[in-house]
Amino acid sequence: MIKVTTKVRVRYSETDQMGYVYYGNYPQYFEVGRVELFRYIGLPYKDIEEYGIMLPVADLSIKYIKPAKYDDELLITTTVKKIPEGARIVFEYEIKNQEDILLTKGYTTLYFMDKNSGKILRCPEQILNIMKPFFE
Repeated sequence: MIKVTTKVRVRYSETDQMGYVYYGNYPQYFEVGRVELFRYIGLPYKDIEEYGIMLPVADLSIKYIKPAKYDDELLITTTVKKIPEGARIVFEYEIKNQEDILLTKGYTTLYFMDKNSGKILRCPEQILNIMKPFFE
């Protein structure tokens, strides 16, 4: 299993008139967590793209529990519970505030896609080889 926690501070521009994080911004927080998870395992997202691989989101689920507010420090915990088998990878997320209160949770499913042909493909070996040690 791979589990990484990333901190971000809520910026004013991410909030609505009530001072709460606008609901449409949570997928961006999920993306921050995903990118940082890849960086943590030694696979920056730009390297994935240099391999000719794109990772489009196929499924997104968000459960809003409590609102995040302007200037909150958010802790985005991103988890990959199983190594990719086939063409997809699933990321799970929990977002807590600085008081360790769970605000939001969710998941995304992404597919490995050939950048040039647009065809869905199995997780490439070079990516699997980087991920395998985290699952042993």
